Amino acid sequence: MHGFISIPSELQYDIMQHPYFQRLGRIRQLGLSYLVYPGAQHTRFQHSLGAMHLMGEAIAQLRSKGNEITDEEADAVLSAILLHDVGHAPFSHVLENTVVDGVSHEEISLMMMRRINEEFSGRLDMALDIFQNKYHKHFLHQLVSSQLDMDRLDYLIRDSFFTGVVEGAVGAARIIKMLNVHDDHLVVESKGVYSIEKFLIARRMMYWQVYYHKTSVAAEQLLLSILRRAKDLANAGEHLFASPAFSYFLYNKMDKEKFKNEEEALQNYAKLDDNDILCAIKAWDGHPDKVLSLLSRSLENRRLFKTEVYEEPVSSMQYADKISQYMNALGLSIKEAAYLLSQDAVSTSTYTSDNEDTSINVLYADGTLRDISDASDILNISMMAKNTKKYYFCCHKL
Repeated sequence: MHGFISIPSELQYDIMQHPYFQRLGRIRQLGLSYLVYPGAQHTRFQHSLGAMHLMGEAIAQLRSKGNEITDEEADAVLSAILLHDVGHAPFSHVLENTVVDGVSHEEISLMMMRRINEEFSGRLDMALDIFQNKYHKHFLHQLVSSQLDMDRLDYLIRDSFFTGVVEGAVGAARIIKMLNVHDDHLVVESKGVYSIEKFLIARRMMYWQVYYHKTSVAAEQLLLSILRRAKDLANAGEHLFASPAFSYFLYNKMDKEKFKNEEEALQNYAKLDDNDILCAIKAWDGHPDKVLSLLSRSLENRRLFKTEVYEEPVSSMQYADKISQYMNALGLSIKEAAYLLSQDAVSTSTYTSDNEDTSINVLYADGTLRDISDASDILNISMMAKNTKKYYFCCHKL
């Protein structure tokens, strides 16, 4: 993909050696999408290195156009992008708000960055300011988090490559070549308009072909049902096999306040990865609880939920009918049968221009700026900005 990647400085090397960062090598970038696209085995570790590499390319390009980025600032923004995903839960987005209720991976990333910074005696102070958009050069934050950040550029290229979905491929080198800074904001030079159009189309294609592929959603909903059942059994006092880190979250009700205030919580979270979850599920496939064992075997053997996609939520009658089928066929109670189906509402928009960080501005030779929605002559931006919503009805196959 990117070829050889050099480690820019000692600070980035030290970050990569930290246990928090090494954990990312045990977390799949696309969660359970490998059940649809077998090649999608890449990790958050690989993605973070790729994003750091692209950041180095972007810094070099912006400097070549006369934009001042000091060595200290370059070190900081490279460190910020390297750590931008350090707080992801196992299977990436799949278990967000499940392991810890109400806490996003961005918040946990910030907590972990602060902890690493304490260990590094403040060497990440500027990186933290850039990550939180508190640094006086706003465009540095936009390189980390915006519509055209290095995170998005890398994951589109990487996810397209490993899934084989060629529609998601983007010309990152061309886009980076066209980046510039205008009034402390990241912009794209007018020669890069067509590359941005392709970038936006690629994002849309990847969302519906990969990220929200109905079989991926089915696998995710099955995993969530397993964890819900396991959590309920744990709360009822049932003994479940699990690693110490996973047990901590199974047997402790964890909300945002508790997670932030208990030292043990972050320590256990930092040890939790895909392996903990998969190992537990393998053990649970023989558990006496009919629901937990059935669901665990289903995920192990890829007998995923059947999924139908609708424009509207399914009716309560349709939902109740499925519950009744499970009760009769499997001898389950209403409560038990409810774990065998779920409904998930999925929505996304490809492009919005609500503020400076969600808009892409095009810079012309005369110094004028135009939003990509005005600059593009082929994109229907109103359609790109439309919030498309679909309802995924997932249920166990009898």
